[in-house]
Amino acid sequence: MAKKFPQPTNPPRERAFLVGVELYGQKSLLPLADSLTELALLSDTSGLDVVGELTQKLDRPHVKTYIGPGKVEELKSLVEETLSQVVIFDDELSPRHQRELQEELGRNVKVLDRTALILDIFAQHAHTSEGMLQVELAQYEYYLPRLTGQWTHLERQAGGGGGRAGSTGGVGLRGPGETQLEVDKRVIRKRISHLKKELEKVSAHRERYRSQRKRARIPTVALVGYTNAGKSTLLNKIAKSDVYVADQLFATLDPTTRRVELPGGYQALFTDTVGFIQKLPTTLVESFHATLEEIIEADLLLHVVDISHANALNQFESVQQTLDELGAHHIPTVTALNKVDQLRDPESAREAVSGFPKAVTISALKGNGIEDLLELVQEELYETYTPIQVRLPYQQGALISLFHEAGQVERIEHGRGGVVMQGRIPGRLLAQFNGWQVSAPNHHEPEEEAEL
Repeated sequence: MAKKFPQPTNPPRERAFLVGVELYGQKSLLPLADSLTELALLSDTSGLDVVGELTQKLDRPHVKTYIGPGKVEELKSLVEETLSQVVIFDDELSPRHQRELQEELGRNVKVLDRTALILDIFAQHAHTSEGMLQVELAQYEYYLPRLTGQWTHLERQAGGGGGRAGSTGGVGLRGPGETQLEVDKRVIRKRISHLKKELEKVSAHRERYRSQRKRARIPTVALVGYTNAGKSTLLNKIAKSDVYVADQLFATLDPTTRRVELPGGYQALFTDTVGFIQKLPTTLVESFHATLEEIIEADLLLHVVDISHANALNQFESVQQTLDELGAHHIPTVTALNKVDQLRDPESAREAVSGFPKAVTISALKGNGIEDLLELVQEELYETYTPIQVRLPYQQGALISLFHEAGQVERIEHGRGGVVMQGRIPGRLLAQFNGWQVSAPNHHEPEEEAEL
């Protein structure tokens, strides 16, 4: 099924044509039409004008061109008719698919996929040295297996890599430009190795910073959510700060931390993290590991959901799936159903609360429900205790002391190598005991089993 959109008069940006494929039997978080709508928003964020789309249902991707030969011919006609300069596929293309499609469509048309488009957006929005390193690494790892003659038609040049320099004309290579992509693969691999080492230093620096925060006993809350759910707006509201906000996908990439006053005179550090999206490229998840550690090490997750979005539940599930993949499933979570002010019937949002864990309806923009949200956060951080049993070596004296000071010890057994402690601790401290937890016994555990 093909659909053409009216072309704008004298479009100032490149024209893009979208292609989506629905595979029979393959479960997707979003229906194809909604996924293409999201792809169009990504294209707009990247600086493109979407002029049409083409869809196809297949049992499996075509071995050469992803879509069938007949659809390729239809696509060629539509691209010529709409004067499209870029064709973007909603799924990640293999190097062969991209190469074959490029040959079919000709060198005057760029063939991209969702991954390349997201990489381009990240390159535009990365402003700190850490963000630039992460984006550059993701770009090189994505383009390395695609280093063939197909890239010689790309006109974009970017100096320094990772989006450090401005670019002209087109989308797809904001960062490693034509010259860099034509060099020997060995040099590219050497650059990848260097970037990973630099990011290891970043990770070590973040770990030292987190250790300082833990010693200060100030709990941390990581704001997570689908891109454009309103995390930065919420952080600005509760922390009275000025984090950059824009009504577009991936407006902010670099994590921002602010101190927030909670009810009862308590405090917490809130960190705004990069937004998630369905089909988030694996290369990005791996490259942004240092940043995503802020989520894994948090005491509490504040999951912001755009309740006004037609696919709010799907977006929620997409984020939860990514969090599970990151290993953050053990961290307590509070849900903020945001943008309630944009609903025609706000009562529908209140009814939806039961479908989300520990949820509060809010409007980060207008401030509705913020007090209720902060009270729930304060309760989860300081008043909610979770049953736990841990086996700690004596070298972990700080954790043993923390359990005694902040928790409720119900049973303790000393062995030659360490101690087994059972009781209840505040939910905000669960992450600190990650890796030391053991399942509660059904009977009294002998002392020799407590040895380490």
